[in-house]
Amino acid sequence: QVISSLLNLQSRGMEDKRSVEMLKESQDRIRSMALVHEKLYESKDLTNIDFDEYIKNLAQILFRSYKINREKIRLKLNIEKVELNIDKAIPCGLIINELLLNCLKHAFADGDEGEIEVSLLFVNGNEVVLTVSDSGTGIPEGMDSNNSGSLGLKIVNILTDQIDGKLDLDRSKGTRFQIRFKI
Repeated sequence: QVISSLLNLQSRGMEDKRSVEMLKESQDRIRSMALVHEKLYESKDLTNIDFDEYIKNLAQILFRSYKINREKIRLKLNIEKVELNIDKAIPCGLIINELLLNCLKHAFADGDEGEIEVSLLFVNGNEVVLTVSDSGTGIPEGMDSNNSGSLGLKIVNILTDQIDGKLDLDRSKGTRFQIRFKI
């Protein structure tokens, strides 16, 4: 909380919009990690968190932070009850943060309507599929999620490797990122 507040104070004196945006993105990353710890302290055993609740809270925070009109950009959550330990929760939280930010910043032009969906589903017992998709303009065909030049997508790739996950990108209807990993 303190770090986020310090970044906010620093951004107030800045005039360069790109620098202010970079500080805001850093605040969002810090907030996503702080939320994991908050949920951990609320948990029964201090080792696992209810990740379904975490996703709902994170999405609400980001929609508010970016002043998203919920009548124009709808959020659909399809989330099963999943408990993650801290070693999976922090990277997964940051992955969701980056993918939601990508949707909120790039998927829809001003005034466009659309939908962002986040799903977290069990498959094959101990495997989870995390999907973040939007009905927006989509990532350009020539852009490779592994070598995009985007810090957010680099973070997603690094953290997917960290959780031994497999990342798939589908551009057929907007953009859909799907990550499979074992818990």
